[in-house]
Parts: sequence; C-alpha cells; structure tokens
Amino acid sequence: MSKGPGLFSDIGKKAKDLLTRDYISDQKFSVSTHSDAGVVLTSTAVKKGGLSSGDVAALYKYRNVTFDVKVDTASNISTIITLNDIVPSTKTIASVKFPDHNSGKLEVQYFHHHATLATAVALNQNPFIDVSATLGTPSIAFGGEAGYDTTSGNFTKYTAGISVTKPDSSASIILGDKGDSIRASYVHHLDQLKRSSAVGEITRRFSTNENTFTVGGSIAVDHLTVVKAKLNNNGKLGALIQHEIIPKSLLTIAGEIDTKALDRIPKFGLAVALKP
Repeated sequence: MSKGPGLFSDIGKKAKDLLTRDYISDQKFSVSTHSDAGVVLTSTAVKKGGLSSGDVAALYKYRNVTFDVKVDTASNISTIITLNDIVPSTKTIASVKFPDHNSGKLEVQYFHHHATLATAVALNQNPFIDVSATLGTPSIAFGGEAGYDTTSGNFTKYTAGISVTKPDSSASIILGDKGDSIRASYVHHLDQLKRSSAVGEITRRFSTNENTFTVGGSIAVDHLTVVKAKLNNNGKLGALIQHEIIPKSLLTIAGEIDTKALDRIPKFGLAVALKP
C-alpha cells in the first residue's frame, strides 16, 4: 500500500481511540491461541447486565488473503474475506452474516500517494452505497463520505473532514450528521513511543445548540502498565488501568462515574485478554 493520506475513516481516529477504546462497563474474558499453521482461534465470553453471550472466532492468513469466521451463541455465523493487492494498491473486503443472507457487503479500497478511495455496496436487491475519498499527504488530508439509499433515492449521510498530523501531535475537524454537527479534536503525544498522550475534543450539534467538551489522556506507568482517564462537561468521568500480565495477555479494569449524581452506583468493568 502507498504512503498516502489514509482512509477517510482515519480522520479523527486517534482522538476517538483515546477517548473510547478499552473503556468498558461489562465483564469480558477472551482467550486466543496461535497454531504453527498460522490459524488464530479466539474464544470470548461477555456478561452485560444479566445477559451472557459468547463467540468463537478463527482467523487465517494465507499470502495476501485473510479469512475471518466467527460463530456466536445466537447461532450467527459472520464471515469476512480480505484480499490485498489483487489489483496493485487495492484492498477488497467481502463480508456476510448468516442466516441473514441480505447482510452481505462488498468493499473496495484504493490507495494512492496523494489520494484514497473507498466504496462499499450492500449485496441485496435494494443496496445501500457508501463512498468516501481523501486527498492530501500523510501530514495533511481532507476528504468526505456519503451514503446513498437506492430504494428511496435519498442520501443517508454526508460528512466532510480535515486532519493535520505531525510527529508529536494531530488535529482534525469533522462536519457530520448531514451538516448538523461539527467535531474538533487535538491529540498531543508526550513520548516518542506515543504511549503517553493528552487529548481534547469538542462537539457542537446545531439543531439543539448542545456543546460537549471532553478531555482525557493516557500515561504509561511502565512498559507493562497504562492508565487512561477522560472527563466531559456533563460530569461523566471514566478511568481504566491496563496491565500486561504475560506477553500479549492484558488485564483491563475500567470504571465510569457520573460526578453530578454521586449517589448512584458507579459502573465498573473487567476485561481479560489472553494471547499466548
């Protein structure tokens, strides 16, 4: 793939990951095993509220093709096939979920030194079509995406964004929800390995005149332990600690508190991911 601007979905992704990734309020346990043939088997169990669910997934990569199959406790079978460079600088992703055969989707991504293009089409009689494009370089990029419903003949979404990336920081502005919202974010890395970072994000929804401001960050206590926290102007405080018990095996403890309603019981989550 080229060293171009990246996909449109990458705009603002660093800030989003810092503020949402690994923050959990459920109990989750995951175990992965790797075979000599290159097959990765992952078993996951999740308890959310009073409900429990689980799945078993198999991932296999052969040359430029990746097969990903997942079976869950609701008898759903999800299959994703990814093909790299069938045509130079492209990635093709086909997915389907059984027994819902209408859930099939085909996505093609094209990467160029100064542009990327992605198109996704639902594989049914009345497909949705999503198209996104990005222009620029790895340092500065701007682009947009749109979704079209062929049944109604209406656009389901249209979004535009711009990002600026430097070695120690990145900033982005995204105009979304058909022009009803704007989100600006900034991430500053505090070390060369980018394990310690600070992030700020502000979102405004024009239809309700509502503003949401969130600050957060992550700190690498040592090479095995990371602490993350976030707080928004609505008083929602989230925090987590993640520790690598053994190589590729992570223990995550996360919690969330509404500081404006401290009499309520805080939400806490526990996740264990074992990847021998």
